[in-house]
Amino acid sequence: MLIRKPADLRYSDVTPREVYLNRRSFLGAAVGAAGLGLIAADHADAAAMKLPGVSKSPLSLTGENVTPQDQVTSYNNYYEFGTGKDEPVHYAKDFKTNPWTLTIEGEVAKKKVLDYDALFKIAPLEERIYRHRCVEQWSIVVPWVGFSLNTLLKQVEPTSKAKYVAFESYYDTKQMPQARYSGLRLPYVEGLRLDEAMHQLTMLSVGMYGETMPPQDGAPIRLTVPWKYGFKSIKSIVKIRLQEKQPDTTWNLMASNEYGFYSNVNPAVDHPRWSQATERRLGELRRRNTLPFNGYGDQVASMYAGMDLKKYY
Repeated sequence: MLIRKPADLRYSDVTPREVYLNRRSFLGAAVGAAGLGLIAADHADAAAMKLPGVSKSPLSLTGENVTPQDQVTSYNNYYEFGTGKDEPVHYAKDFKTNPWTLTIEGEVAKKKVLDYDALFKIAPLEERIYRHRCVEQWSIVVPWVGFSLNTLLKQVEPTSKAKYVAFESYYDTKQMPQARYSGLRLPYVEGLRLDEAMHQLTMLSVGMYGETMPPQDGAPIRLTVPWKYGFKSIKSIVKIRLQEKQPDTTWNLMASNEYGFYSNVNPAVDHPRWSQATERRLGELRRRNTLPFNGYGDQVASMYAGMDLKKYY
């Protein structure tokens, strides 16, 4: 008899979520009325699995309470699954993320193509508690699970021509029928300057709250850049391309006067339609002052020394 140890298992070997949950439907039929409680519990189950071997990162934010998981996973901007904040959690619940392919290409010496299982093996996973600020004046504090993007970029060996990093999201009209009403040019694209991408705080996240990433939050892998407005942290990435020229970004293409390429959190630069001086943390009624670079200025401000941050917003 062959006994497989946990180290031998791949993430794709884990029992599929839909199969795991179907066992409750079977039990519900067997126990009659008592099964109603089990079936109802299915709706409350997080569509994620526990991630093993995650270490705590010294880069984590301290001194602030983590936003409750149910609020972060039910209030989302993900236009491919609906433009309302409460829509992605419903429309993304059947989003298929396995199999998956992530391609890293462009100005690199060693192009990579990664499948679903490889996403979890790029580097040791760690938990980082980051503060995030949405351009729409709300904020959250989330324990992400992942690793620094620079770990992956070093593996592909950027050439001397690589000045920027472009990202592209997954897009499939069959899985994302709500996208036709988004008003966006899809697939969603984003970009960073190479030094921003190589910064240790810039993260590729494969999970949150100790579990694999829920579909509505960007499964199976997303970007996490804590000093920039939330729309820079592109979800469900399928392509990373290193290039010489500054890449297009979705919201900059849609409204360049409202969404700049850099989009660093800056309370002194208002959005054309509202102030950015204050924000509201999900779960709180009070407003708090917005911090320059979202409070990460000590770590990242040097990258923008000498730049006019009102011009390069």
